[in-house]
Amino acid sequence: MHPDLEKLVEAGKLKPAIAERLDQVSPGKFLLHAAWGAGKVIEWDLPAKKLVIDFEQQRGQQMDLQFAIQKTTPIAADDFRAKKVEEMEHLRALAASDPVALVIYLLESHGGSMTVDALEKELIGGVVEEAAFKKWWDAAKRGLRDNKRVIVPARRTEQLVLRDADLSPADALVGDFRDARDLKTMSKAIESILGDLSLFKADPAPLREMMAAIDDAARKGTRMQLGLALELMSLRDELIAAVDGLEASPDGPRLAQALASEENRLGPEIGALATGRQRAIYEVFPEAFGNRWVEAVLRVFDDVGTRGTAEIARLIEERGATAQLQEHLRSAIQRRALGADALIWISRERKGLTSGVFGPDVGAAILSLLETDHLADGPRKTTRLQSLLSEDKDLLSDIVEEMGVTEARNFARRLMECPVFADLDRKSLMARIIKAKPETAELVSGNAERKEQPLVVSWASLERKQAEMDDLLRNRIPQNTKDIAIARSYGDLRENFEYKSAKDMQKVLMRRKTELQRELDRARGTDFKGADTSVVNIGTIVVLDGPAGEVVEYSVLGAWDSDPEKQIVSYLSETGASILHKKIGDAVEIRDHETDLMKTWTIRSIAPFIP
Repeated sequence: MHPDLEKLVEAGKLKPAIAERLDQVSPGKFLLHAAWGAGKVIEWDLPAKKLVIDFEQQRGQQMDLQFAIQKTTPIAADDFRAKKVEEMEHLRALAASDPVALVIYLLESHGGSMTVDALEKELIGGVVEEAAFKKWWDAAKRGLRDNKRVIVPARRTEQLVLRDADLSPADALVGDFRDARDLKTMSKAIESILGDLSLFKADPAPLREMMAAIDDAARKGTRMQLGLALELMSLRDELIAAVDGLEASPDGPRLAQALASEENRLGPEIGALATGRQRAIYEVFPEAFGNRWVEAVLRVFDDVGTRGTAEIARLIEERGATAQLQEHLRSAIQRRALGADALIWISRERKGLTSGVFGPDVGAAILSLLETDHLADGPRKTTRLQSLLSEDKDLLSDIVEEMGVTEARNFARRLMECPVFADLDRKSLMARIIKAKPETAELVSGNAERKEQPLVVSWASLERKQAEMDDLLRNRIPQNTKDIAIARSYGDLRENFEYKSAKDMQKVLMRRKTELQRELDRARGTDFKGADTSVVNIGTIVVLDGPAGEVVEYSVLGAWDSDPEKQIVSYLSETGASILHKKIGDAVEIRDHETDLMKTWTIRSIAPFIP
């Protein structure tokens, strides 16, 4: 106990329990503050009830004694956070020389576990420079996985966990499997074991003990988590093949049997797995389905992603069944039965394996799928296919190369009318078609006559749209770009939720940017002054009489000015369009939005709108 406190206790001026608490904030002790981080008490004035603390982010901070007791938490002098107050250079040197030791030290100071997010917050800026952190953390992760003292999660929001120091690397790997509570974690544990099989060369007994648990988990998971159960069985079989003396249980579930019995629901389940694991499962199809294995594997061809599709095609080619694959593709293309991933693969392989089926029908199938997806409810499924048309500079010219003039014109006309493309993209794609088929150029010049009509908008609504575009360009899109870069740094993009989420948001933002740009290009601002009131025009106030003596008044304003509560309607709305260009005395049909029935009104008066 601090000498000052001992004297007060001996003099009877301070109770021992209170003195013990005060001792935790005595000079030389370390504290943790939520905002300022760790700090060391430099001095105190007990009569004045004041402390002076050197915090990591706030040196020489004077605090009220009672406030310090309430708002800080005592930490040990050997705590990582305490070392940041006085021994930052030592921590920086440790980070440079032994990243693994630094992370273990940090985890020990946080009770043995913390998220990657929390670790990054603790280290960046002070211990590791922000610009160098990604490279440093990648190296640290490799070291941690080799060291086996720390369980490194796949996602940054999950916990890094410090293992018992007495565990050997082999025991740690087996322990990870035993601690796993779901099929995915079990599979990751087995993958780690497969990466360090040398640890079990002398004694494979721990792996034999795992077999029954793997079989039990796979058997139970087949119904509700078929894909993960197949993955687990595939990894088990790979482990058995790699380790001498390791055998499958006679009554354990077999991968081939599972594939045969669950044939009708294999596609989406296998498609959710990593590409390498998909390949291992496809290789079991001949055993599972015998002579009809090609037919069976082609049933999942369109449900397993572009990479899975490529693996199936490669397997079929290696087994000498390419003719069956090409016949399947021809039929599916003609029936418009292929999805985006299969069409992407066919397009990429058009100079190789799919050269015999690639042609005009592929182009028609691509446009059909883009149009269908555009009109469907829900998230778009063809964004990557649409991007391929723009990114692959030769794809369109290769599609129209074998077309006759009439067929090429029809294809070009359909592309020009396809609603998924922005104007600039459409012009760029048409330029490629014209280069390959000059006869289609007349379509572009003819289309110029059908230019979209301008949008009449109020200055206020135009400013709002411009502000949204400005926010999109200055803030939201740049931030999304940073989010994608950060998420990409977490690794393993196949199971990186943050990366997928950021990429999905990128699509939304880019689509919104295109929509706004198109609207702003057409917009023509106005203050509505000088509107012609001989008929209903933009910028007029219209009074209408109903059949039962009702009276309603509408202000017909710009394209983006609707405000139902104030009876303001856009001239493009259903109500606005129904009364536009009508004269006093004309009868008009307007939908009653409460009953959804059409009601007849008569225009009583037309007056100019005054802003």
